[in-house]
Amino acid sequence: MTTSPASADPRRPLSVLVVDDDFRVAALHGDVVAETPGCVVAGTAHSAGAALRFLEQDEAPVDLALVDLYLPDGPGLELLRALPCDAFVLSAASEGRTVRTALAAGALAYLIKPFPPDALGRRLRGYVRYRQLTDADTLDQRALDDALAALRGAGDGGRRAATAAHTVTRELVLGALREAAGPLSAGEVAAMIGVSRATAQRYLADMVGRGALRMRLRYGVAGRPEQEYREP
Repeated sequence: MTTSPASADPRRPLSVLVVDDDFRVAALHGDVVAETPGCVVAGTAHSAGAALRFLEQDEAPVDLALVDLYLPDGPGLELLRALPCDAFVLSAASEGRTVRTALAAGALAYLIKPFPPDALGRRLRGYVRYRQLTDADTLDQRALDDALAALRGAGDGGRRAATAAHTVTRELVLGALREAAGPLSAGEVAAMIGVSRATAQRYLADMVGRGALRMRLRYGVAGRPEQEYREP
């Protein structure tokens, strides 16, 4: 992969392209990007071809792509090699060989789906720090070590704190669904437990992926159907 992201101008947020064939998953990842200080969603692509066409546009360069490996028009690994920017892989592919190939192709991080909601946010915050540290004309070894450590996200203490917070929020979401008389939407769950709709949506989607919840569409009188969730 040829990596030539734009210089990390502290006045400019880093632009992130989300590449995932599932529009719901892409929207969730986009929400995480939008909530991460120093990052902004450049766009969303649902295929390798769409991603490359987006990157060819004569507009502001993309700094980072979040790439799923299962794309409808070709392997995500081929897209990874063709990207002119940094990349994270977000994929359900967990085979050791696939992970090694993705890292060898230039992926700066690899998150195996489903992952805790804050895992991507921590990696994105680490990427912002990494770009800040590596924007210097020259680096000493300490700065380089700090930059590489930033890419790995928080240390053990940070991971434990994130896991604890994840568990508490997950139990709040489940509690809201158990107390309700019927299925709830992400907005209804968010209002009940006092979090943003995007946060509730991420936890709900994660638990659907794990089989802890079921999702169906709620059809109203007009407009698009809304997703609603219940325990199995």
